[in-house]
Amino acid sequence: MQSICFCVHCVCLCALGYDVKMASAVESTDDLVREYLIYRGFTSTLKLLDSEIKTDKEKGFRVDKIIDQLQQLIQSYDLTGLKEYWAYLDRRLFSRLEDVYRPTVNKLRTSLYRFYIIHTVQMKNPEKTQEFFQKQALELQTQPEWRDWFALPFISAPEQNPTFSPYFSRQWADTFLVSLHNFLSVLFQCMPQPVLLSFDNEVQRVTSVQEESEQLRQQLFALQGESRLKKDEEMVHHKLPQYVQHMDRLSDTELDLVSSQRNVNMTTPSRNFFSTFLPQGRRVSGKTSPGPQSSPTQASLGRKDPVATSAQIAKAKDPPSTKDLKMPTVSTVTVDLATAHTRQRRHHDHEKERKELFSKLPPQSSEKKNDSDPDTQTEGLPDQTDSTNQTRVCEVGGASVEQPFIKLSQEEYIEHHSSIMHCRVDCSGRRVASLDVDGVVKVWAFNPIMQTKATIMSKSPLLSLEWAAKPDRLLLLGSGVGTVKLYDTDAKKNLYEMTIDNIHLRILSLACSPSGTSFVCSAAAPAAQSGVVMEGEARVSPPVSGQLLLWDTKTVKQQLQFALEPGPVAINCTAFNHNGNLLVTGAADGMIRLFDMQRYESALSWKAHDGEVYSVEFSYDENTVFSIGEDGKFVQWNIHRSGVKESEYLLSQDAVGPFVLSGYSGYKQV
Repeated sequence: MQSICFCVHCVCLCALGYDVKMASAVESTDDLVREYLIYRGFTSTLKLLDSEIKTDKEKGFRVDKIIDQLQQLIQSYDLTGLKEYWAYLDRRLFSRLEDVYRPTVNKLRTSLYRFYIIHTVQMKNPEKTQEFFQKQALELQTQPEWRDWFALPFISAPEQNPTFSPYFSRQWADTFLVSLHNFLSVLFQCMPQPVLLSFDNEVQRVTSVQEESEQLRQQLFALQGESRLKKDEEMVHHKLPQYVQHMDRLSDTELDLVSSQRNVNMTTPSRNFFSTFLPQGRRVSGKTSPGPQSSPTQASLGRKDPVATSAQIAKAKDPPSTKDLKMPTVSTVTVDLATAHTRQRRHHDHEKERKELFSKLPPQSSEKKNDSDPDTQTEGLPDQTDSTNQTRVCEVGGASVEQPFIKLSQEEYIEHHSSIMHCRVDCSGRRVASLDVDGVVKVWAFNPIMQTKATIMSKSPLLSLEWAAKPDRLLLLGSGVGTVKLYDTDAKKNLYEMTIDNIHLRILSLACSPSGTSFVCSAAAPAAQSGVVMEGEARVSPPVSGQLLLWDTKTVKQQLQFALEPGPVAINCTAFNHNGNLLVTGAADGMIRLFDMQRYESALSWKAHDGEVYSVEFSYDENTVFSIGEDGKFVQWNIHRSGVKESEYLLSQDAVGPFVLSGYSGYKQV
């Protein structure tokens, strides 16, 4: 249990603070959406929103409520509900993690089941203990960590057994709950959030920036006021020099000394140095007209001779004008320097905020701009400085130096003898189903070793396959003769075969709802020409007529047929979002259609590609949709704004086809 404890003492406080912040943001956003719906008069949508919020399994991203829900299921001995709720968390959250976190998820699930068993033993309910092992025997008997636990129902005092005694302690239970709480908190923290949820953060950030700007403005006004007062005081103080104000009190020797000091100060270049900081109109020449030099004799006779005294007074009044100019100049320079420094600091802060703002913009905008620039696409490789541009130029030019997508790992599975058409991973992420051009389906596992679980041979050609959501052992197989088979991969037999349509025989796409109660089937009319052609011949024209149908998996009956506008067209690809409320489709007419599965009608549609749409998928945050088309473009679309591109990449010709597939007997098929 220590291996799954996520920094219990360090992460707990941070996770708790983030939970409160995240829950507050979700709650306030829900209130804003309610207010908007009431303002617009969307009362039915408001009722639907309130009902879905009440049944929200993610509890508004409140980890404490998720833990409470798990504990409530354990205390009520609802094993089925516990498994379904964990499967929902696995499908919604854990399945999107990287492979390195899969062992941690498995350990948490194992600890959750053990927590349930320990509770049944502590409550002295042996029937529920035996029921758990009976229902989970097939799943747990192959796992080595459960090998000793099958003896638990037959031990009289398991809390005293050395193997099981640690699990009966309060410390183990608290450690498990805190570890699960921290894991979910960190997971929610790392999930990409929609823009609407960051509304409060943006408001707080803007408010803090405005408050800081106001404080800096007040400080600037205070500094400017102090600077003006100091300047005025200096001007008043230095309006008449000290030695001129007290000229009558100076003796002959002191007057001579002051005069000599005055002449020295007039010849120093400091005044010229400060004047260089002033504008041209304020600059005063550093050169002064040479006045008559006074000797000690003249200075001593000055007080006796009225003419000399007046001349000396006039001469003494000359330096005050020079000094009077000098002192305000220094003060003005100081104020100008302070003002320039303040302006520079404000400019620096503005540039910093600007960089932070632009750093939050999606990087695809620059890539989109580069894609739309013909000069960027036609320039050679040596002239490119951006690695992204280099990658894109390489793709257009065909000389692949760096690929936009990297391969993380590669293992060989060589059971197929023909070209593989489809490959799907089940909801648990443990099994893979692959279909080749000869209609052979291989169900295989890759962990811990490559191993084939089942092989399906079909007399009729198979064109599509999809895993069922509940139970995940079932596989849907779409054929070329208008039927869909429901195959049990554990029992290795067909459970049911549904006839979809007698006119549109080609089942091009299958998508199972996450709830497991229904699936969407795309049926298209047969191609005008034979599908078997020789390599190098012209490509077969795609079918133009098709239907999109919704089938109930419990009653095995068709529920409805979707309206496809502007006309019946072949749907090549389909995909649900995480809760099955939205369905995205890509058609042969190049259109992407987004269906509202609550009303079973098209909510949005836009022209996505020149030619057919081959593949569509929701993004991780489900705010955008990715698509690949016949025009060789890989595009990311914003589902909140119809037809608006978030990013666009050009793929190589080999990435989108047409593909020449080889069969087991050696024939070629496009």
